[in-house]
Amino acid sequence: MSDATRATRTMVVDPESVRDFLRTEPEFLRQDESLLGELGLRVDAANVVDFGPRALARAAAAHRREASVRQAIEANARANYSAQAQTHAAVIDMLDARNHSDLARRVDEMAQLRFGHAAGVIALEGPSRVPAGWRALAESQVDMLLGDAPIARMGFFAPALPLFDDKAETIRSMAIVRMAIWEPRREALIAFGSTDPEGFTPDMGTELVNFLARVVERTAERWPVL
Repeated sequence: MSDATRATRTMVVDPESVRDFLRTEPEFLRQDESLLGELGLRVDAANVVDFGPRALARAAAAHRREASVRQAIEANARANYSAQAQTHAAVIDMLDARNHSDLARRVDEMAQLRFGHAAGVIALEGPSRVPAGWRALAESQVDMLLGDAPIARMGFFAPALPLFDDKAETIRSMAIVRMAIWEPRREALIAFGSTDPEGFTPDMGTELVNFLARVVERTAERWPVL
Protein backbone atom coordinates (compact mmCIF):
# COMPACT_ATOMS: atom_id res chain seq x y z
CA MET A 1 0.00 0.00 0.00
CA SER A 2 1.42 3.40 -1.00
CA ASP A 3 1.93 6.26 1.43
CA ALA A 4 -0.66 8.29 -0.48
CA THR A 5 -3.24 5.51 -0.07
CA ARG A 6 -2.53 5.22 3.65
CA ALA A 7 -2.90 8.97 4.06
CA THR A 8 -6.22 8.92 2.21
CA ARG A 9 -7.61 6.11 4.38
CA THR A 10 -6.55 7.73 7.64
CA MET A 11 -7.72 11.21 6.68
CA VAL A 12 -10.37 12.66 9.01
CA VAL A 13 -13.52 13.57 7.08
CA ASP A 14 -15.41 16.71 8.02
CA PRO A 15 -19.17 15.82 8.29
CA GLU A 16 -20.20 19.30 7.17
CA SER A 17 -18.10 18.96 4.04
CA VAL A 18 -19.84 15.67 3.25
CA ARG A 19 -23.25 17.34 3.66
CA ASP A 20 -22.25 20.23 1.39
CA PHE A 21 -21.00 17.80 -1.24
CA LEU A 22 -24.23 15.74 -1.21
CA ARG A 23 -26.33 18.91 -1.44
CA THR A 24 -24.49 20.05 -4.54
CA GLU A 25 -24.05 16.56 -6.07
CA PRO A 26 -27.22 14.60 -5.12
CA GLU A 27 -26.81 12.24 -8.09
CA PHE A 28 -23.62 10.85 -6.51
CA LEU A 29 -25.75 9.19 -3.81
CA ARG A 30 -28.76 8.33 -5.98
CA GLN A 31 -26.64 6.52 -8.56
CA ASP A 32 -24.58 4.47 -6.07
CA GLU A 33 -26.92 1.54 -5.31
CA SER A 34 -24.25 -0.27 -3.32
CA LEU A 35 -23.78 2.70 -0.96
CA LEU A 36 -27.55 3.17 -0.65
CA GLY A 37 -27.87 -0.47 0.37
CA GLU A 38 -25.20 -0.13 3.05
CA LEU A 39 -27.02 2.92 4.44
CA GLY A 40 -30.38 1.10 4.47
CA LEU A 41 -31.85 3.47 1.85
CA ARG A 42 -33.35 3.04 -1.57
CA VAL A 43 -34.54 5.25 -4.42
CA ASP A 44 -38.29 4.94 -5.12
CA ALA A 45 -40.03 5.22 -8.50
CA ALA A 46 -40.20 8.99 -8.20
CA ASN A 47 -36.42 9.13 -7.89
CA VAL A 48 -36.67 10.17 -4.22
CA VAL A 49 -34.52 8.53 -1.55
CA ASP A 50 -36.87 6.47 0.67
CA PHE A 51 -36.48 4.53 3.94
CA GLY A 52 -35.29 0.97 3.52
CA PRO A 53 -35.67 -2.03 5.86
CA ARG A 54 -32.87 -0.94 8.19
CA ALA A 55 -34.33 2.53 8.68
CA LEU A 56 -37.82 1.09 9.13
CA ALA A 57 -36.48 -1.26 11.79
CA ARG A 58 -35.01 1.70 13.66
CA ALA A 59 -38.33 3.53 13.47
CA ALA A 60 -40.18 0.45 14.75
CA ALA A 61 -37.76 0.13 17.67
CA ALA A 62 -38.27 3.79 18.57
CA HIS A 63 -42.04 3.25 18.48
CA ARG A 64 -41.75 0.27 20.82
CA ARG A 65 -39.67 2.32 23.25
CA GLU A 66 -42.26 5.10 23.23
CA ALA A 67 -45.06 2.58 23.81
CA SER A 68 -43.14 1.05 26.73
CA VAL A 69 -42.64 4.45 28.36
CA ARG A 70 -46.31 5.31 27.87
CA GLN A 71 -47.39 2.01 29.42
CA ALA A 72 -45.10 2.60 32.41
CA ILE A 73 -46.58 6.08 32.94
CA GLU A 74 -50.13 4.70 32.71
CA ALA A 75 -49.31 1.89 35.16
CA ASN A 76 -47.81 4.38 37.59
CA ALA A 77 -50.89 6.59 37.34
CA ARG A 78 -53.18 3.62 38.03
CA ALA A 79 -51.05 2.61 41.05
CA ASN A 80 -51.15 6.16 42.43
CA TYR A 81 -54.92 6.32 42.00
CA SER A 82 -55.34 2.96 43.73
CA ALA A 83 -53.08 4.04 46.61
CA GLN A 84 -55.07 7.24 47.06
CA ALA A 85 -58.35 5.33 47.10
CA GLN A 86 -57.01 2.84 49.65
CA THR A 87 -55.66 5.69 51.77
CA HIS A 88 -59.01 7.45 51.86
CA ALA A 89 -60.73 4.23 52.90
CA ALA A 90 -58.04 3.58 55.55
CA VAL A 91 -58.57 7.04 57.06
CA ILE A 92 -62.29 6.37 57.40
CA ASP A 93 -61.56 3.02 59.05
CA MET A 94 -59.23 4.63 61.61
CA LEU A 95 -61.64 7.46 62.39
CA ASP A 96 -64.26 4.84 63.24
CA ALA A 97 -62.04 3.35 65.99
CA ARG A 98 -63.77 3.08 69.38
CA ASN A 99 -60.68 3.10 71.61
CA HIS A 100 -56.90 2.72 71.58
CA SER A 101 -56.87 -1.06 71.21
CA ASP A 102 -59.41 -0.88 68.39
CA LEU A 103 -57.21 1.73 66.66
CA ALA A 104 -54.18 -0.58 66.89
CA ARG A 105 -56.19 -3.44 65.42
CA ARG A 106 -57.40 -1.26 62.56
CA VAL A 107 -53.84 -0.09 61.79
CA ASP A 108 -52.70 -3.71 61.52
CA GLU A 109 -55.66 -4.63 59.30
CA MET A 110 -55.08 -1.56 57.15
CA ALA A 111 -51.46 -2.57 56.55
CA GLN A 112 -52.39 -6.12 55.58
CA LEU A 113 -55.71 -5.83 53.77
CA ARG A 114 -55.42 -2.44 52.08
CA PHE A 115 -51.71 -2.21 51.31
CA GLY A 116 -50.60 -5.85 51.21
CA HIS A 117 -47.95 -5.57 53.94
CA ALA A 118 -47.25 -8.00 56.76
CA ALA A 119 -48.11 -5.83 59.75
CA GLY A 120 -48.81 -2.38 61.10
CA VAL A 121 -48.09 -1.45 64.73
CA ILE A 122 -48.31 1.53 67.08
CA ALA A 123 -45.66 1.92 69.76
CA LEU A 124 -45.43 4.35 72.68
CA GLU A 125 -42.58 5.27 75.01
CA GLY A 126 -42.98 4.61 78.78
CA PRO A 127 -42.70 4.65 81.67
CA SER A 128 -46.43 5.36 81.95
CA ARG A 129 -49.13 2.94 80.93
CA VAL A 130 -49.28 1.83 77.28
CA PRO A 131 -52.71 1.09 75.73
CA ALA A 132 -53.70 -2.51 75.02
CA GLY A 133 -52.49 -3.65 71.60
CA TRP A 134 -49.69 -1.03 71.48
CA ARG A 135 -45.99 -1.84 71.76
CA ALA A 136 -44.14 -0.47 74.79
CA LEU A 137 -40.88 1.39 74.15
CA ALA A 138 -38.15 2.50 76.53
CA GLU A 139 -37.47 6.20 76.95
CA SER A 140 -35.62 7.67 73.91
CA GLN A 141 -36.16 4.47 71.91
CA VAL A 142 -38.07 6.38 69.22
CA ASP A 143 -34.97 8.51 68.59
CA MET A 144 -32.84 5.39 68.42
CA LEU A 145 -35.13 3.70 65.90
CA LEU A 146 -35.45 6.79 63.71
CA GLY A 147 -31.72 7.52 63.75
CA ASP A 148 -30.81 10.50 61.58
CA ALA A 149 -34.29 10.60 60.00
CA PRO A 150 -36.31 13.32 61.78
CA ILE A 151 -39.75 12.04 60.77
CA ALA A 152 -39.67 8.74 58.86
CA ARG A 153 -37.22 5.92 58.22
CA MET A 154 -37.66 3.66 55.18
CA GLY A 155 -35.90 0.38 54.43
CA PHE A 156 -34.59 -2.43 56.63
CA PHE A 157 -33.36 -1.77 60.17
CA ALA A 158 -32.72 -4.87 62.27
CA PRO A 159 -33.10 -3.19 65.72
CA ALA A 160 -36.73 -2.39 64.80
CA LEU A 161 -37.70 -6.04 64.20
CA PRO A 162 -38.99 -6.61 67.79
CA LEU A 163 -41.79 -4.15 67.00
CA PHE A 164 -43.37 -6.86 64.90
CA ASP A 165 -43.36 -9.61 67.56
CA ASP A 166 -44.04 -13.06 66.08
CA LYS A 167 -43.86 -11.69 62.51
CA ALA A 168 -40.36 -10.28 62.99
CA GLU A 169 -38.64 -13.18 61.19
CA THR A 170 -40.64 -12.51 58.02
CA ILE A 171 -40.01 -8.75 57.83
CA ARG A 172 -37.58 -7.66 55.11
CA SER A 173 -38.32 -3.92 54.93
CA MET A 174 -40.18 -1.38 57.02
CA ALA A 175 -41.45 2.17 57.33
CA ILE A 176 -41.13 3.82 60.76
CA VAL A 177 -42.77 7.20 61.38
CA ARG A 178 -42.45 9.42 64.44
CA MET A 179 -45.55 10.56 66.33
CA ALA A 180 -46.16 12.74 69.40
CA ILE A 181 -49.38 12.24 71.35
CA TRP A 182 -51.12 14.07 74.21
CA GLU A 183 -49.99 16.85 76.51
CA PRO A 184 -47.52 16.54 78.07
CA ARG A 185 -46.04 15.11 74.90
CA ARG A 186 -45.31 11.40 74.70
CA GLU A 187 -43.09 10.08 71.94
CA ALA A 188 -44.63 7.36 69.79
CA LEU A 189 -44.31 5.80 66.37
CA ILE A 190 -46.24 3.86 63.79
CA ALA A 191 -44.43 1.13 61.86
CA PHE A 192 -45.34 -0.90 58.79
CA GLY A 193 -43.50 -4.11 57.98
CA SER A 194 -43.26 -5.87 54.61
CA THR A 195 -42.02 -9.32 53.63
CA ASP A 196 -40.74 -7.78 50.38
CA PRO A 197 -37.22 -6.25 50.52
CA GLU A 198 -38.49 -3.68 48.02
CA GLY A 199 -41.68 -2.97 49.96
CA PHE A 200 -40.02 0.04 51.62
CA THR A 201 -36.72 1.44 50.38
CA PRO A 202 -34.68 4.48 51.49
CA ASP A 203 -35.32 6.30 48.21
CA MET A 204 -39.12 6.13 48.55
CA GLY A 205 -41.16 9.19 49.39
CA THR A 206 -42.61 9.34 52.89
CA GLU A 207 -45.71 11.44 52.19
CA LEU A 208 -48.23 8.59 52.42
CA VAL A 209 -46.91 6.97 55.62
CA ASN A 210 -46.45 10.39 57.21
CA PHE A 211 -50.06 11.28 56.40
CA LEU A 212 -51.31 8.03 57.94
CA ALA A 213 -49.22 8.69 61.05
CA ARG A 214 -50.80 12.12 61.48
CA VAL A 215 -54.28 10.57 61.25
CA VAL A 216 -53.39 7.95 63.89
CA GLU A 217 -51.85 10.68 66.06
CA ARG A 218 -54.98 12.83 66.04
CA THR A 219 -57.31 9.86 66.46
CA ALA A 220 -55.39 8.51 69.47
CA GLU A 221 -55.72 11.86 71.22
CA ARG A 222 -59.49 11.39 71.50
CA TRP A 223 -58.98 9.19 74.54
CA PRO A 224 -56.61 9.61 77.49
CA VAL A 225 -54.30 6.86 78.65
CA LEU A 226 -55.75 5.81 82.02
